[in-house]
Amino acid sequence: MTRLKANYTILAIETSLDDTCAAVTVDDRVVSNVVASQVKFHEEYGGTVPHIAKRKHREWIDRTIDEALRLRSGRHQKITDVDAVAVTYGPGLAPCLEVGIAKAKELAREWQKPLIAVNHMEGHLLSSLAKNRQGKNKIQDLPEIRDQMPVLGFLISGGHTELVLMRGLGKYELLGETLDDAAGEAYDKVARMLNLGYPGGPILSELAKEGDPSRYPLPEPMKHRQDLNFSFSGIKTAALYKLRDLYQIRDLNNRQFVADFAASFQQAVLKMLRRKFKRALEMYQPKMVLLGGGVVSNVAIRTEARKVANKFGVPVVIPYSPKLFTDNAAMIGVCAWYQAQRGEFVEDLGQLDRQPNLSFRTKS
Repeated sequence: MTRLKANYTILAIETSLDDTCAAVTVDDRVVSNVVASQVKFHEEYGGTVPHIAKRKHREWIDRTIDEALRLRSGRHQKITDVDAVAVTYGPGLAPCLEVGIAKAKELAREWQKPLIAVNHMEGHLLSSLAKNRQGKNKIQDLPEIRDQMPVLGFLISGGHTELVLMRGLGKYELLGETLDDAAGEAYDKVARMLNLGYPGGPILSELAKEGDPSRYPLPEPMKHRQDLNFSFSGIKTAALYKLRDLYQIRDLNNRQFVADFAASFQQAVLKMLRRKFKRALEMYQPKMVLLGGGVVSNVAIRTEARKVANKFGVPVVIPYSPKLFTDNAAMIGVCAWYQAQRGEFVEDLGQLDRQPNLSFRTKS
């Protein structure tokens, strides 16, 4: 382990998709976390348009970084006040990753700061370890994380659904992942079928609270497979066919119909998540579960995860703030602090490149 100075300060940059993000972290504490959302620019297309996202990142990244530095202490700071720069280098959309990496390299060179390249999904995994300015989070009343190994990470986001076993900080094994659509993608696509707008996943989740989940049952894909991989394209396709079958009674202006269908869809998703999660708990017997990713904002998913884990006597931990569920740079900064302790700095800035398909790898 590398011994770092006290109050090790990191400027973190995150541009993996359509949010331009910058944050300042001090050790594992978040002192500023700025997110500039591009949703309104992609809304009419029903999804992120890479060239638009890249252009907006370029337009906004300097202002976002300036705001993160200013919010740290209420005054305008210079990057000379930080100890290192961190940036997401994958996974994500290549054109978007490119903007953040280029800016991070530029700052690291100009101000002679070390650069830390962070796996976006490792950021989600460790987001529950982030603390607020006062050093508080939802994990503080539990034993030290290093004494809780193995830890199971359950990551559910717009582009990824993964089960990850953590045997130590920096030592990860990917147990299962989505073979096609991620859970968040499926939510958004079914929401589009129901004319709920973009991004529709959160709207669908809210409507599902009002609906009857048994009203329009959908099949559960991969029900008899024993591995820990996921597949949500089947649920999405089944929803499409079910809506076609219901043509005579379908009324997307009828709130109750939409709520019942949303609840039925969510029930099918929950069944798959529950079954795979339960199997992972049985197979690997973790001492703790870390939930991360934007879809964890869904109360039903968090509740279901806790119900399953409680049967095994395993605590489930989530980030201290909902702002850490979705894409953000604060989780990148906290993850980078743990990497800095392991001495994981970029040795050659010229060699660092975007890795859109980056995945977890077991580290020795």
